[in-house]
Amino acid sequence: MSNQSSCPRVDIGGQAVLEGVMMKAPDAIAITVRRPDGTMVVQRKDYIPLSKKHKWMGWPFIRGIINMGTMLSSGMTTLEDSMKMLGDAYEEEPSKFEKWLAEKLGKNIDNVVMGVAIVLAVIMAVGLFIGIPAGVEALTGLVVDNGFIVTVMGGITKVVILIAYMALCGLVPDVRRTFQYHGAEHKTVYCNEAGLPLTPENARSFTTLHPRCGTAFMLIVMVISMVLFLFVGRDIEAFFPRFLLHLALLPVVAGVSYEVLKGLAHRDNALTRALRWPGLQLQRLTTKQPDDRMLEVAIVSMNVALHGLPENAPRTEEGWTVLTSYKQSEKGYVFPAEEAVEETQA
Repeated sequence: MSNQSSCPRVDIGGQAVLEGVMMKAPDAIAITVRRPDGTMVVQRKDYIPLSKKHKWMGWPFIRGIINMGTMLSSGMTTLEDSMKMLGDAYEEEPSKFEKWLAEKLGKNIDNVVMGVAIVLAVIMAVGLFIGIPAGVEALTGLVVDNGFIVTVMGGITKVVILIAYMALCGLVPDVRRTFQYHGAEHKTVYCNEAGLPLTPENARSFTTLHPRCGTAFMLIVMVISMVLFLFVGRDIEAFFPRFLLHLALLPVVAGVSYEVLKGLAHRDNALTRALRWPGLQLQRLTTKQPDDRMLEVAIVSMNVALHGLPENAPRTEEGWTVLTSYKQSEKGYVFPAEEAVEETQA
């Protein structure tokens, strides 16, 4: 199947996590991880989009701004949940600072750890993709008295940092495995969009490159921001005014970029294929070919998100469902009552 085919109106998306995959359907989120013993542990949560609670949050451009905020918070929550589901082998001891902060704030240590992680992630993102480019623009302005050239240099710097960051992340073994699960997520999404039965054999044939990927979104953000700043504030020379302007206009960039991403993904012609090609190629850094066991994990998340958890399934002490085969997640599957009891006790 060509990776340029149009997507269905209802988009099913996901996220790769440590040893697993999250899938988000219109009304539910499912996370599946594969534990060291080979079993798959599954969690399903009901999901109500903010656009259903507040219609204005689903308006064009506004929805992109909302999506930017929820993507960071929900992404961190998903990563935290997946690490808990993996068990003791992947749990990290909170730092002394996090323990002290939790005690002073009277908050749960897990909430404090997640909060610290979000703050650090935001600081790093702002520093890398706004601070450093703004600094390059300010330095360029000392040499070249041309706002157009200054702004283009800042945009190029953002893209270079993005590519370098993704390439370096791929050198870390655990991250590379996560990139394989990212590939499994994309293949499974394609298989579902094609209307084929969700099996490793069917999913295996699809590409790992998908037009609605967050990697493509990030590249679009970089390009849109450069175009916007060619018209807004390009003649500002000082570092801090440029930095603050870029930071203030980030929601506008996110809103426009989201609409561009959706438009490119849902239309198939020579122009849209050409425009989404760079974003697809960038995904070669963040997606890798998965094995069948990884595809099984992605399939389980897709099935559970769409159809719910199987009846009579064994559960862990925490309440997570335990599966040994992706077929157990298929719609209508019911565990034999005695099997569920035996595995739960085990």
